[in-house]
Amino acid sequence: MPSRKKTSMFASAFCTCVSSFVVICVALATPQWVSSEVRFSGLGSTVTISLTYGLFSGTCEQFVDAGLQVSKTNFQVSEALSSSSSRSLVVATIVMLVLALLSSLLSAGFTCTNAVSNPYQTFLGPIGVYTWNSLCGVLTLIAMILFPVNVEGNSLSEELAHSCSSSLQDHLGSKHNYGYSYWIMLLVLFLNIASLIIIYFYDHARYSKKKEQERPIENAPKDVILF
Repeated sequence: MPSRKKTSMFASAFCTCVSSFVVICVALATPQWVSSEVRFSGLGSTVTISLTYGLFSGTCEQFVDAGLQVSKTNFQVSEALSSSSSRSLVVATIVMLVLALLSSLLSAGFTCTNAVSNPYQTFLGPIGVYTWNSLCGVLTLIAMILFPVNVEGNSLSEELAHSCSSSLQDHLGSKHNYGYSYWIMLLVLFLNIASLIIIYFYDHARYSKKKEQERPIENAPKDVILF
């Protein structure tokens, strides 16, 4: 059976891993990744398309000139995209988050295993927790980079705006505000770092204790060691 200290530290790391899993699920499920206002010149007027969307779905509203609301519709992101590059980056972002989800789940399994037992395999110990937590953090960071690259570089909002109205002509400008579904992924990074710090302190304390136990033998007289 593991010591009480090991159980408490790995149980704390388990809580952070489970929290990371839950936060990624929320980020995937909620359509509040970005809110955009895209202005176009229409037929003798200025049309503003207000979009709020995530990785799977969103809503768009159309305003003409002095704020007259014309319509509000829901859309599916994958169906509204016609550009292969925009669609590919959306899919890549989803894949990164799904892999991060699996990594956080594996990390939670490893920490739970160490909290209740002493596994013989080295990879099932702290090394495994380091690996899966680091992988989850890296994948989440990649997803956080890919999404704004798609919005800013591939004009994702402008492309989605065209699916909301067929009377749009010249693009006049856009404003983007990233929502909580995007920013809560920073919490995933902090939770992964917290898990790594907890396991590092446990691993460092175990290593120091092992060295202290070996020190009396190293300092013993040679004749005693030979005896």
